[in-house]
Amino acid sequence: MLSRILGRLLKSIHAGENHLAWNNKATHHVPATISLSSNAFQPNGNIPLQYAGPGVGDNISPALSWSDTPENTKELVIILQDPDAPLTKPFVHLIAYGISAHTDKFEDGELATTSTQIKFGKNTFKGFGYTGPRALPSHGPHRYVFQIFALDKPLSFATMPTLEILLDAMQNSVIARGRLDGFFESI
Repeated sequence: MLSRILGRLLKSIHAGENHLAWNNKATHHVPATISLSSNAFQPNGNIPLQYAGPGVGDNISPALSWSDTPENTKELVIILQDPDAPLTKPFVHLIAYGISAHTDKFEDGELATTSTQIKFGKNTFKGFGYTGPRALPSHGPHRYVFQIFALDKPLSFATMPTLEILLDAMQNSVIARGRLDGFFESI
């Protein structure tokens, strides 16, 4: 009940697109030539409940596939953010890096913390791995932005990076990008 009241009170407050990784100085100038899709939902469509976060859905990462990565790609990075969160910056739901340039898809649930094919950065909860949509009830529909970046050099960190540290390390090495938006609303 209290969360619904809070959602209604904060309905007009959104972090916005400006602070998405997509618009960061390390990425915004790069061509959007990677085609990113999911068989779980259509572009700008509703994300099914099973992919929603703990307490709302099953917290299973949706299948993602992509094509048209440049030949000189050394590593891929996937970031999931919610720019409609009532915060100063978009909520980070996933940072996955160290993805092989030869990989072109993940099946349902493969972006879980048990994956050995990828490395993870810290999400807004200071955890890691996929954390599904779980918007504040009565706040309205939230957009969830899946972003993929191709890098011409591999990344290396001594500890699990935050989004800011990751984006700083990506500076001057992003060669292509792609994006898939989906919507989810907690009622």
